[in-house]
Amino acid sequence: MFFLTSSPLWLSGFILIVPTTLLAMAGPFIVRRYVSLSRLRTNNEIAGFKFATVGVIYAVLLAFAVIVVWEKFNDADNRVAAEAGAAATVYRLANGIEGEQGEAIRTVMSRYLNLAIARDWPAMQRGKASREATDALSEIYVVVLKYRPADNSGAILLSELLRQVDLVGQARRARLVAANGTVPGVVWLVLFSGAILTLAFTFFFGTENIRAQAAMTGILSILIFSGMLTIITINRPFTGPVNVGSEALLAVLQDFGAAPPH
Repeated sequence: MFFLTSSPLWLSGFILIVPTTLLAMAGPFIVRRYVSLSRLRTNNEIAGFKFATVGVIYAVLLAFAVIVVWEKFNDADNRVAAEAGAAATVYRLANGIEGEQGEAIRTVMSRYLNLAIARDWPAMQRGKASREATDALSEIYVVVLKYRPADNSGAILLSELLRQVDLVGQARRARLVAANGTVPGVVWLVLFSGAILTLAFTFFFGTENIRAQAAMTGILSILIFSGMLTIITINRPFTGPVNVGSEALLAVLQDFGAAPPH
């Protein structure tokens, strides 16, 4: 499944849709060679009723899977935006600390963002995390905790700094978890087996025009596997042609004058 997720969209679509549709369209011709039209016609009434039930059940399952992965994809995008927002707030709060301490906080935050962009994103495409980015995040805590406020205002500033760094860490952890995908193996099994059974069900019908029947089966196959393609493409939000990028973090670096990673 990872191969389809990481491949170009046109290639994934071709592999997933074209062979399955051709096989589905060949099904009625193969069945007609061994079962007469008159015998198939006797199935039309009862098979049509059962097919409606099977079709609805599978359509609900497929739609549910699409909705879940789409929500997770949007959630991953929101997590990156939240991480960028918290990082920007750390920069602004650090401006309230005079001297080398404030500059040190801005420096370690810039280092973390650079490593998140340059190391975390390539690692997340493989479902992993960058150790360098993890160490850089820990370093932010070390530098922030070295700040010794002189008054109550400074204590409030330190508390808010730590809260925002926590938000950065939480958002990063959430996107690392999302990078591994949402759909478990058992759901993939049900989706693919359900697609095969739903298409095979159409072979029990008998129509005078077998080409029209094959065309209808092909259209159904295209619809089903297009939905599957949608799930596969966005199941891993940071992998493949449709992905959540690091533009939000890069924008924070640019806004605060830090050089982007090379």
